[in-house]
Amino acid sequence: MLIDKFGRKINYLRISVTDRCDFRCIYCMDEKMRFLARDQILTLEEIEQIARTFVHLGVEKIRITGGEPLVRRNILWLFEKLSQLNGLKELVLTTNGSQLKTMAQDLRNSGVKRLNISLDTLKEDRFQKITRTGHLSDVLSGIQQAKKVGFKKIKINSVIMKNRNADEIIDLVNFAIAEDLDITFIEEMPLGLMAEHDRSEVFYSSDEVLKDLKQHFDLIELLETTGGPAKYYQIIGKSNKIGFISPHSHNFCDTCNRVRLTAEGRLLLCLGQEHSVDLRKTIRTCPEQLEQTIRKSMDLKPQGHDFNIQEQPMIFRYMNHTGG
Repeated sequence: MLIDKFGRKINYLRISVTDRCDFRCIYCMDEKMRFLARDQILTLEEIEQIARTFVHLGVEKIRITGGEPLVRRNILWLFEKLSQLNGLKELVLTTNGSQLKTMAQDLRNSGVKRLNISLDTLKEDRFQKITRTGHLSDVLSGIQQAKKVGFKKIKINSVIMKNRNADEIIDLVNFAIAEDLDITFIEEMPLGLMAEHDRSEVFYSSDEVLKDLKQHFDLIELLETTGGPAKYYQIIGKSNKIGFISPHSHNFCDTCNRVRLTAEGRLLLCLGQEHSVDLRKTIRTCPEQLEQTIRKSMDLKPQGHDFNIQEQPMIFRYMNHTGG
């Protein structure tokens, strides 16, 4: 069992398998973003070994993220291996949805239980402006294919920004209702330097999103929790859940139960700080010390992050390096 010095049990591991995207999300809009060299990224075999060690230590949920995970060569091999780990209760994929039309069936066959799909707009022209090369129709087709092959737990994640897509909050929820999806609204996280906008000017809090929603829907707050950062509501008469992840307006660090493994092998103990351990070095030079290194790393997990929307970020890695 992994327990940090504050008594929090760690049972959720997010793994970024690549920093590369087939198109960008609203998090990664700066042109200066740089990608890692191939030899700096963990091999799939190294990722599987690290994940297996975490599950042995009590981790019950693994989420595969990126960049865009589905552009990683032979990624299905990794899903198949992870899904077979004894003790793992849930294998989740976070994706931009662009590859689902052709890969949804294989993903389901390989053991993926749940899909999180990043979707910040339902307008084609706005989608292309945000992603630069993506097509909204590919994502929408991917969602339909995922439903067709039998995925029951599909959630869309939307980062809301003032003067960018805040006018689509109601449309996004209506889309989720129509397609029988859950939706989570996420406050922008201050990772990487942004040349295109001032974060304080575009920041749209969860409280503002909730206020907008209450003008159109009758909502009830749900008491259920996954041990993670999201706070959930439900529309009366509907089964869809609406979640809020609020790193700025409602700090959730006291219940944090997760750590992140970056594509280059850094174990991040907190999304909002640089506390990390180099597991790539460990697994390539002293693999027999991997379990001990992971256990010891829990002493570095901080009590919380220090996000401040008014200041330039102290975290210079972009979301594609961190994992969505």
